[in-house]
Amino acid sequence: MKVMKALISVSDKTGIVELARELETLGIEIISTGGTFKKLKEENVKVTEISDLTGFPECLDGRVKTLHPKVHAGILAMRNNTNHMKQLADLNIDTIDFVIVNLYPFKQTMMKENVTRAECVENIDIGGPTMLRSAAKNYQDVTVITDPNDYSKVLEELKTDGQVSLDTKFYLMQKVFEHTANYDAMICNYIKNERQDTTYPQTLSLTFEKVQEMRYGENPHQTGCLYKEVGKCEGSLVTAKQLNGKELSFNNINDTNGALELLKEFEEPTVVACKHGNPCGVGSDNDIYQAWQKAYLADKMSIFGGIVVANREINEAIANEMSEMFLEVIVAPSYSEKALEILRKKKNVRVLELPEITTKQNKNSYDIKKINGGMIVQTIDAKLLDEYEVVTDRKPTDKEFEDLMFAWKVVKFVKSNGIALSKDKQTVGIGPGQVNRIWSTKQCIEHAEELIGKNATQGAVLASDAFFPFDDCVEAAHSAGITAIIQPGGAKKDQLSIDKCNEYGMTMIFTHMRHFKH
Repeated sequence: MKVMKALISVSDKTGIVELARELETLGIEIISTGGTFKKLKEENVKVTEISDLTGFPECLDGRVKTLHPKVHAGILAMRNNTNHMKQLADLNIDTIDFVIVNLYPFKQTMMKENVTRAECVENIDIGGPTMLRSAAKNYQDVTVITDPNDYSKVLEELKTDGQVSLDTKFYLMQKVFEHTANYDAMICNYIKNERQDTTYPQTLSLTFEKVQEMRYGENPHQTGCLYKEVGKCEGSLVTAKQLNGKELSFNNINDTNGALELLKEFEEPTVVACKHGNPCGVGSDNDIYQAWQKAYLADKMSIFGGIVVANREINEAIANEMSEMFLEVIVAPSYSEKALEILRKKKNVRVLELPEITTKQNKNSYDIKKINGGMIVQTIDAKLLDEYEVVTDRKPTDKEFEDLMFAWKVVKFVKSNGIALSKDKQTVGIGPGQVNRIWSTKQCIEHAEELIGKNATQGAVLASDAFFPFDDCVEAAHSAGITAIIQPGGAKKDQLSIDKCNEYGMTMIFTHMRHFKH
């Protein structure tokens, strides 16, 4: 009876000695390379060095070990092809029945601090992916394992049935191509980033790693999963530490991400309350408690079941007030000991700690939306504004300008058509996602009066994510007591809005930059 052979060459040596011993017990001959050979030899596993199989020494500092016909012919020969098997016999080549390989640690190398390009390039594996792909292509005859988590599954089948089932071999084949595709995409993206290439490549290769499956997707009849980018993700929700509460849902993650990106526009103590992907209350102040009060009082109704993010530590006073309401998610860089004790009494609220909460994304990061049959890709909306122009007779006061910049930051993250009203660095009205701008304007004015009070909009300012096509929004703003407006400009009838502002003694700024959020 022919003795089966296993070729083992792994960077991640988790469980490899135990696996090799089990294979040896089953009568499988083991061949190995480099560091893996040394490790198995030290552990008294009977092992043959790869150079003894090939008759050719490892060379070029180990760059060439397994790139040899005696390896790849032994892997790729189809056992039910008589011509293949005759050629092996004529060439005195034995078949290889198990390929157990994982690759040079390119990811770990790439993520090291101050790593050099030369070090990263040296950790690009050549022989490993070649062996894996050869074995996966011939999966009917070769069992290929790249994940240590699969060792036990293979051993169980060998011990029970004397062979590995075709279904398991096909499953392992799938994992190989997932693994090598991920590996090549990491290398591709590393090189693109090293070159600081901001162009869109002819073929786009992206790779993500699974973090967790969701209980369901956007709705209970949909499935969902969270993946993270490969690389450094400081300031991202995927790196946050959950301190309390249920598992995050698909909607929790989507909505919280939007709130976090808005929060990053602010340096001063700021709190953002968010509901269904739109901000519902934003407040800034010199003190985080006052910022929280502003965000909460901006819309005490919509915050129910919402998400709150803060860029300073949550203290006992804030935690006490938060504990009196139903919140889905709270994210902050830290929590006082007492605050965490209070919040943990609410068993369902998801409390997340994100120390790098103010870290912004790389400006060349992709924003990706899946469409039927493809996807659309853009760079993230990383700018707030490049310039501005006062287009009315009256210039804004210092206070108006401060509130205009505050509102402009907020409206950037309001679904279009988006309008944001602010006063004293607090939102007093937000009008998201209407099909025309006047509806958004009227909606947020009405809600401000309903939620805060009759004079809520007196002396407030208004920000619009895109231009006014007519002067109706200026009319509505003036009627509500709003004194200043910031908008991109660029409409054919801009002059109508400018004239109307001048008529009412209002001030208006053009940014010449819009912030559609669809």
